[in-house]
Amino acid sequence: MNKAFVKEQDGEDDDALPEALALPAGTRNYLTPAGYAGLRSELAQLMTVERPAMVQIVSWAASNGDRSENGDYLYGKKRLREIDRRMRFLTKRLELAEVVDPALQPNRDQVFFGATVVYADRTGHEQCVTIVGVDEAQPLKGKISWVSPVARALTKAREGDTIMLRTPGGIEELDVLAVSYPDA
Repeated sequence: MNKAFVKEQDGEDDDALPEALALPAGTRNYLTPAGYAGLRSELAQLMTVERPAMVQIVSWAASNGDRSENGDYLYGKKRLREIDRRMRFLTKRLELAEVVDPALQPNRDQVFFGATVVYADRTGHEQCVTIVGVDEAQPLKGKISWVSPVARALTKAREGDTIMLRTPGGIEELDVLAVSYPDA
């Protein structure tokens, strides 16, 4: 097939990150031990299971002849590119990784990476969040990235402190009710 009919471009930046996954310039990729293990596990799964299986499917589909109308071949090649892109991303993230074990935090009364914090807004609505790495953040499950506005506002606060959080709607006051870390 002529390249004029293909949507992809040779100069396309495969590794461009969505803004939410970008790390601040010059920083390490801080991860909890569980987050690091999760990324390593995903990379191993892609390398040892998914990619070899997809290569086998593409090889089989290629042996069937006309590749231009072969759905298995076209889908398989696309999936291989996605797997390779994800593997490159994970490899780069793991190279930048710095594992920080929150259980070893000496200042357990202050909010730092890995802390679980319970805070309340002015209406009394309580929220419980754990500050984790960018790659392990799941806001709907209460795991927020250390670069998020809430985590940055909470950092270095202590139980009983009132902090100011800048939001698009203005400045919001949050009361820190509890700070905890996992046991060693």
